[in-house]
Amino acid sequence: MEVDSGDIKAWLRRLGRTAAAAAIWALCLADWNAASAGQAGAAFVTIAQAQEIRPSVSQEPAVPPAVSVATETVDNPYGFKALWEAGDYVTRGTLLVLLIMSMGSWYILFTKLYDLHRFSRHARGANGVLRRAVSVRQGVTELHAESPFRYVGMQALDAVDYHSRVRAPQSNSTDILALSIQRALEQVQSRLQDGLSFLATVGSTSPFVGLFGTVWGIYHALTAIGIAGQASIDKVAGPVGEALIMTAIGLAVAVPAVIAYNWLVRRNKRAMEEMRAFATELQLALMSGSASPEGVVTPLPAAPRAKER
Repeated sequence: MEVDSGDIKAWLRRLGRTAAAAAIWALCLADWNAASAGQAGAAFVTIAQAQEIRPSVSQEPAVPPAVSVATETVDNPYGFKALWEAGDYVTRGTLLVLLIMSMGSWYILFTKLYDLHRFSRHARGANGVLRRAVSVRQGVTELHAESPFRYVGMQALDAVDYHSRVRAPQSNSTDILALSIQRALEQVQSRLQDGLSFLATVGSTSPFVGLFGTVWGIYHALTAIGIAGQASIDKVAGPVGEALIMTAIGLAVAVPAVIAYNWLVRRNKRAMEEMRAFATELQLALMSGSASPEGVVTPLPAAPRAKER
């Protein structure tokens, strides 16, 4: 059988192309295998490094850093401090007047409380002392040296001694004794009423002093607003409210003064009732002894005491 040379050449060409394609495929496969092996090795190295590093990492959960909250202190632009700093001489003078009124009221109140406590103690000591004593002079001298009851008693004894020295008619002895006791009672009453006029003045005038400060403050606030040309609520409410503080201060000064005045007037009335009861008992004792302070005191009925209120 004869083989055509053209067929052989065509077959050889196909064989060459097939071999070339197989060679190219083999090279591509080899490159892909090499790349896969390299990636696997890199991954293995990465895992190994991670395993070596992991034990050194703390297992505790991460705590977020503390965030410091900055507290901003906002100063109140209105109040007593701002009123004093922004006020003029009239405003500051009004505040000082109200402060003096308040301090004077509280001083008088505590002073009168102490005086009334002492008076109550002296009143308990003078209760029935003339009926228990041998003579009027002995009963009076047994009282405390600072007792107003002893003062009234000594004034009565001095009047009796004066009547004995001048040898006045017997009919005048009763009048002299009554006038001396009455004058002593008036002096004691005047002493008890010390400071009450100041309390009454403070209670009646301090609200008007505070109102004057308010009007003056509002006037200056409105003037400043007019100059600035801004009439917003923050520009009006602050200065006007600041000025109204003066009225509040005036009321705070007046209310305690009025309460203290009324209470002290009532206590003084009760104290004077006790003084008059003692004076009546003293006058009867001296008159029953023929106006002789050294004479024996005859038993007398108890003088009416002041009722407890």
